[in-house]
Parts: sequence; C-alpha cells; structure tokens
Amino acid sequence: MNELLPIFPPQAGSRRPLVIAGPCSAETEEQTVASARALAACGVRIFRAGLWKPRTKPGGFEGVGAEGIGWLQRVKRETGMYVATEVATPHHAERALAGGIDLLWIGARTTANPFAMQELADALRGCDVPVLVKNPVSPDLELWIGAVERIRNAGIRRLGVIHRGFTSLDTSRYRNQPVWAIPIELHRRHPELPIFCDPSHIGGRRELIAPLSQQAMDLGFDGLIVEAHCSPDEAWSDREQQIDPRTLGRILGELVIRETAVPTENLNELRERIDKLDDRLLEVLAERMRVACEIGRYKKEHGMPVLQTRRYEELLTRRTAQAAELGMDREFMRSILRIIHEESIRQQMQTIDEKRDGGADR
Repeated sequence: MNELLPIFPPQAGSRRPLVIAGPCSAETEEQTVASARALAACGVRIFRAGLWKPRTKPGGFEGVGAEGIGWLQRVKRETGMYVATEVATPHHAERALAGGIDLLWIGARTTANPFAMQELADALRGCDVPVLVKNPVSPDLELWIGAVERIRNAGIRRLGVIHRGFTSLDTSRYRNQPVWAIPIELHRRHPELPIFCDPSHIGGRRELIAPLSQQAMDLGFDGLIVEAHCSPDEAWSDREQQIDPRTLGRILGELVIRETAVPTENLNELRERIDKLDDRLLEVLAERMRVACEIGRYKKEHGMPVLQTRRYEELLTRRTAQAAELGMDREFMRSILRIIHEESIRQQMQTIDEKRDGGADR
C-alpha cells in the first residue's frame, strides 16, 4: 500500500512512525555532521537539513546552498543515514539529484504556486527519487492535491505528503493552525499516500512538538518530520521550534501507538450513538436554515441589509463563551459558527433573489 516506506525499511521490530529529523538549516559542516551523529545514535535513519531557505524578507539567513550537498554526502558516508532536503526550483532539484540526495521535499510556499510546481515536476520527470509535498500555506485541499498530481504526472511514484499546518490571521497557540480535517480528507481520498506530520512548523515552539506528534500518531499518520539541532538555542533559523536529539529520542520513546485491531462491539455501539446525534444535528441545521430564509424575507420587506455585523459579532462572542463552558474549544466553535453564518447569508440572499425574480414575472 505504502510506496514510500519500503524505500526506507524500518529496523526489525520497529513500528510507526518513520522519522525524518535534522536541523532547520545546514549552517556549517561541523553543525550538520554533529547533529546527524547525535540523531543516528537515537535511531533516526533519515536526516533532513535545509540548504536553500525561503525567507519572508531579505537579509535573513537563506541557506548555504549547493555547498551543503557535500556536507550531506559526508553524513551519508559517516553515519549510513539517508539524507533529505527541500527544493523550490528546478536548479535546486538538479543540484540535489546530482549530489545523491535520497529524498526531496517541496515546501508550503512552492506548493501554493502551480507554475512553480509544474516547473519542479518537469525537472523531476524520469527521476526515481522519493518526493514529499507539504501542504500549501492556505487551507486549500484542492491546491494540495493538485500539487501532488503534478509530481505524480511527471512519473514520480515514491510520493508522500507532509502536513505542516496553515497560516491564519487568528491569534492561536500554534504558529500554523493544524486544521486536522484537511489532511484527514486528503488521506480519505488518497489512502495510498504516506502522510507525515511536521510538528515543528505547526507548533512553532519546541514544547508543542511532543503533543502534536502524539496527535498525529493517534490519527494514524505514517511518520514525523522534526527539526532537531545539536545546539537549538544557537540555531541560525527557527530556533524556537527546534529540539536537541536527546529530547527527540525521549519524545519518540514516549509516543503511544494505537493498535488498529480493537474489539468492535463497544465501538459499534458508540458509532450508532454518533449516527443518531448526527441525524439530530442535520435536522436542527435544516430548521435553522429555514428560519434564516424567513429572516431574509423579513429583511427584504423592511429594506434591511442582509449582513448585520454587530449581531454576528455578538453571536460569535456569546456562543464561543457557551462552548467553553460546555468543555468545547473556542476556536472550534468559532469556525463552526462562521460556516453556518456564511450559509445563512447565502440562503437569505437566495431568498431575496427569488422574491425579486418572482415579482418581475407578475
């Protein structure tokens, strides 16, 4: 089923996750090799390091470039690890392949650009190399799938994806919102794709790496790609989200991997309860939309605008507070209310348009 994992077969007796780890950036040859040796001692078999680093603004450390390929070759010779790096342009891909890099990943900014993805796909055409595609910066499932399809259409068969979270304007504990529903839906549509979690970029803080890694395992992810540095506090980029190899070893040792074979009798009873609750939810939502249509007609008859911003803000504040009192996450309830509100507005606009069209016929 999984075309990527046999390329990097696990050690005898080991289970999920397949771990890819290493520093955000290859900074110096000494730092790169030291990090790799420490990670190899922890059992990590695939070493990652960024050579070309896309930065939001100029002036920051943008990687050592092709010079670092020799450092990764040394890592392979001295540790026996596989090596991986990010590529964002055809030039990056060509240099990495010529240098014997074992695995390539494509970053979120590149995934978001279909032109860039097609150029990379063309550069990789005919190559036999594993490629992992990160999700785009925005929560756009179709854009993510489209990027994967471009690489697949180039003949790449050892293909997987990385969930690294999504950029959001909302204040959150995360650097990038997990929005787990999106990788879950991707996996539903494409179960053949191995899926990795990048807890470093989702969390943005090293203390979040352990709980995010556990969440990924609970959701059945195949692996983790984690930023680990021999001296994380001295890292040249993203130091807040990097951990040292010893900490990574502890996190991996404490992960709980759920068994897939479980008794089904009690589970089926719980699923039946969920089904009944879902039926009730659908009935309540349908009734709510019918009321929304009545509100639309009332607003039309009385010359009122459809969008009532103050009312909406009051509703968000009140309902999210109620959700918190009931033990639910505020952000979850806020996202649900936004979707319901958008559909209510659409229903009201449709009701008004139908009324207008009906009047014109008379």
